Amino acid sequence: MSTENNYNVGHVIMVTLSAAIGGFLFGFDSSVINGANVALKGYFNCNDMQLGLAVSLALIGAAVGAYFAGRLADKFGRVRCMIAASILFFVSAIGSGLPFTIYDFIAWRVIGGVGIGVASIIAPIYIAETSPAHLRGRLGSMQQFAIVIGIFVALLSNYIIVRISGSASNLIMGVHAWKVMFWVEAVPALIYGIAAWQLPESPRYLVSKGLMKEAKSVLSLLSRSNIEEKAKEIQDSFKNKKQAKLSDLLEKVAGKKRIAPIVWAGLGLAVLQQFVGINVIFYYGSMLWQSVGFGESDAFFTSMISSAINLTMTIAAILLIDKIGRKPLLLIGSAGMTVTLGALALCFMFGSDASGNLGSNSGIVALVAANLYVTFFAATWGPVMWVMLGEMFNNRIRAVAISVCGLAQWGANFLVSWSFPVLVGEHGIGIGPTYLIYTSFAAISFVFVAKLVHETKGKALESM
Repeated sequence: MSTENNYNVGHVIMVTLSAAIGGFLFGFDSSVINGANVALKGYFNCNDMQLGLAVSLALIGAAVGAYFAGRLADKFGRVRCMIAASILFFVSAIGSGLPFTIYDFIAWRVIGGVGIGVASIIAPIYIAETSPAHLRGRLGSMQQFAIVIGIFVALLSNYIIVRISGSASNLIMGVHAWKVMFWVEAVPALIYGIAAWQLPESPRYLVSKGLMKEAKSVLSLLSRSNIEEKAKEIQDSFKNKKQAKLSDLLEKVAGKKRIAPIVWAGLGLAVLQQFVGINVIFYYGSMLWQSVGFGESDAFFTSMISSAINLTMTIAAILLIDKIGRKPLLLIGSAGMTVTLGALALCFMFGSDASGNLGSNSGIVALVAANLYVTFFAATWGPVMWVMLGEMFNNRIRAVAISVCGLAQWGANFLVSWSFPVLVGEHGIGIGPTYLIYTSFAAISFVFVAKLVHETKGKALESM
């Protein structure tokens, strides 16, 4: 077996960073809507239901992209899928800024959503398959790090555009500011395509296709020694095993088939990461803070600060994940989110006036609680969920299992993102009770991790 010193770490890191550009676009594309949703509602005269669909239907595209990404990656390769995702991002960025109706706007967003889904699955697979076990947690966290950079840059870009134009609904050189917000994404989409074009294919994909010579060539770029041994080890992990299919995610117990426990664990991680409501902060943050009394510029700035905290704490997670381990971080995150979400819910339930605006004291507490909530999520569940999905399944079922978990993750994201404006709207239950729902799921996530999730720190993929 290769030791820690046998890897060309510099090359591995460059490969990982290139692959993680997809994560940047994932974050940018999913959060750029934050700055546009209020302007969109006025421009198209949307009701709460239509606004929720405009924001969330892109996530259905993401679910579709995630579901098929694993199988497409097994058939055509990881790199080709990345290039396809970059094209989808570029087309969506241009089209989203040229809508005629709310419906074709949604269509362009769905196209970008498919790109998000593909990128969300391919990057963890690719990074896990090109990283040494002792660095896999940190390098896998680069996916989430890239996502939060994308979120931050999207919100920063939105804030700058609003500062220049005065409002997302105003014009910049004859074009509505909110349209420019989407066009900015075309630049990183092009960079992603160019970077992906230069990447070597995953050695595990090449071995699965019987391309041993090519696989050894790629392994020689990633490792200084034991190339033959590593190639043989990967080949043995596929030996006498058929192509994975959905039925392989089941196991037979007492004559009956049921979903394997490891798949339940992956599904639970994927769904609970969204049911704690994190993307409400990044999709609707500006609208949320405006609705409780903040001015538009202040609301944009507040969302940007939350994103900066998200970015900073993801760095902390990268430094901790291979030292503390995956499961302890998840438990810390669940406990912290339960407390902070509970405080946020109480502020909105008991600290606002008759018109729904937060008082000065409750406003400060709500801001602190919201940013501490982001802190706990970003340092734990944000990166750890993606790292674990990339490494917790064995070689043969990994792509299929991640696709199913990705489908569940994006489905959960859709439910939360679509329901939020409806729940807090004129005929909904209000902001406080909505955050109480997220609090309950944070508490459930603690019990789930404690009982059903096993540590994967330091284990080779072939031993999963």
